[in-house]
Amino acid sequence: MAASALLQTPSPGEAHLPDEAAIRRLVHAFYARARTDWLLGPIFETTVDDWPAHLDTLVRFWSSVLLRAGSYRGNPMAAHRPLRLDDQHFARWLALWDATARSVLTPLQARHVFETAQRIGRSLRIGLEIDPLRRERRDAGGPGCPHHHAPDDRMDQPA
Repeated sequence: MAASALLQTPSPGEAHLPDEAAIRRLVHAFYARARTDWLLGPIFETTVDDWPAHLDTLVRFWSSVLLRAGSYRGNPMAAHRPLRLDDQHFARWLALWDATARSVLTPLQARHVFETAQRIGRSLRIGLEIDPLRRERRDAGGPGCPHHHAPDDRMDQPA
């Protein structure tokens, strides 16, 4: 089977979705920038030993997320846990991702890819316990999650 036959392509009604070739361009362009970034570059350079393999993994990840390709098998939370990231790293990653997406994708695709990355980043920050709002709520004596209430705090109880 030809390699091009394996590429995931969105249907015509899904103009907000980049195809796999566009995802590959995005991932490669982004990591070319990130590797030389003042904040992100040192993390990548000390963590990634095999860039071609890493880029292939990231293309599979984003293809699975955006196109539901099912080609990624991994654990992003476990991969990021040992890196000692903070909010500054996530903000910088998102800013570079957004700028790169806008430079290589259509505006509709770039917006969708960025919004998806924001959701993933939020989940990672929460899972890695570096969500500043959660930390502030806990430090103030409240629950880490605003949806978690003590039984006597429930709104659905009669007054």
